[in-house]
Amino acid sequence: MMLYLAQTAGEPTGGVAGWAFDVIDALGGLGVGVLTTLDSLVFGALPVDVLLPLIGYTASRGAINIVVAIVCAAAGVVAGSLVQYTLGARLGRDRARALLVKVPGIKPETVDHAEAWFARHGAKAVLFGRMLPVVRPLISIPAGVERMALPKFVLLSSIGSLMWNAVLLGSGYLLGENWHRVVDVMGYVPYALLGALAVGVPLFLRRRNRRRKEAATEKLETNTSG
Repeated sequence: MMLYLAQTAGEPTGGVAGWAFDVIDALGGLGVGVLTTLDSLVFGALPVDVLLPLIGYTASRGAINIVVAIVCAAAGVVAGSLVQYTLGARLGRDRARALLVKVPGIKPETVDHAEAWFARHGAKAVLFGRMLPVVRPLISIPAGVERMALPKFVLLSSIGSLMWNAVLLGSGYLLGENWHRVVDVMGYVPYALLGALAVGVPLFLRRRNRRRKEAATEKLETNTSG
């Protein structure tokens, strides 16, 4: 059904796009997860940032449930990321780096950038890195090398993946036949999200700390008066 909708809408159905639609036609929502898992395993070689808005558009035409697509896409990213995490943990930095630079399309400076991003931001790199095209394909490797706590890695990867895939799929869903406009502004979206998070997270933490201080003060006054 999805391939049919894409054909009737005049959207690309050959090459990688056609193959992707075949996978989703056969597997439904699980097929979206397969695509994002493969994208993680081949270090971002698949054009999922273009395919997901298109899939979101076909979801608006009834081909697939948009919520199922978002959840499956995020689950696929996490599954592939766990493989990368394990690779980093088992091989260590030097052997993992030596392997990565042999992969076509991966430059040494790209690996260095991902390592530097993780070294600078730690756990936040896993969360925000899911939204940055340059960092996203490799960020799980240094997380594994540094043996980041696995539950925290899975949680942050899940949150970041849900957010980014919701943006891509949801934009295609909402824009309908103009889904391709997402691609035109895609380079700016991650930084807009990071800007919003950079403002929102400190405000949230400040408000939470203030509430804790107020609660502690009230408790102290209560104990004193009692």
